[in-house]
Amino acid sequence: MDNHLYLKEISLKPDKDIDISVFPYNLKIIQDISKIKFQNPVTFIIGENGSGKSTILEAIAISLRLNPEGGNQNMLFSTSSTHSDLYQSLRVSKGIHQPKEKYFLRAESFYNVATEVDNYGVKDSYGGKSLHQQSHGESFLSLFMNKLRGNGLYILDEPEAALSPKRQMSLITRINDLIKNDSQFIIATHSPIILSYPYADIYDISNSQINKVKYEETEIFQITKMYLDHYQRMLNELLD
Repeated sequence: MDNHLYLKEISLKPDKDIDISVFPYNLKIIQDISKIKFQNPVTFIIGENGSGKSTILEAIAISLRLNPEGGNQNMLFSTSSTHSDLYQSLRVSKGIHQPKEKYFLRAESFYNVATEVDNYGVKDSYGGKSLHQQSHGESFLSLFMNKLRGNGLYILDEPEAALSPKRQMSLITRINDLIKNDSQFIIATHSPIILSYPYADIYDISNSQINKVKYEETEIFQITKMYLDHYQRMLNELLD
């Protein structure tokens, strides 16, 4: 699928003095971060909680001058400064094209973004209704359907957090529409539905390594399939 790739790869700055005994540089995957290259319209980064995937997305977002709590480059608020300093050591290699818009969705702090949307008086760009007057899932869809308009670079950290399986499928459709309009996505997810999007590379963070894998090779797919295929037996084992 033809597409503008706004980001090409990430790596640690070779001249940066890094203490590998402190977080996040003590994570081996951070030291091997140069293995992550962006060669398709969608790049998934997956791994268990605490593996470092959200830290990587956060650093990429800040390097692009996006708010670490989420939003676009115009969201300048800060409710708490808890982000790591990885962005200071991160080198982001960009493509020849520049995105017309950039957005960082961080599910855990989207409430704060919704508050600032009201404070800034820009709810029209999110569909015209306060995000706080919608359900969590509806507010996420308002973002995807109204705010993200194409020719953009979008970083999504666990977008499935507020979405039902049916709406996760709607998100796949929206992602595909935006890709047809020259967009690029970097997504961290635990969702087997979202992860199934075909025009993508999947980087799996496990056992302190970063490896490119196929969808069917991921633990997300394998465990979900095994459970659904044998859920009664699995329940018997889990609840014994």
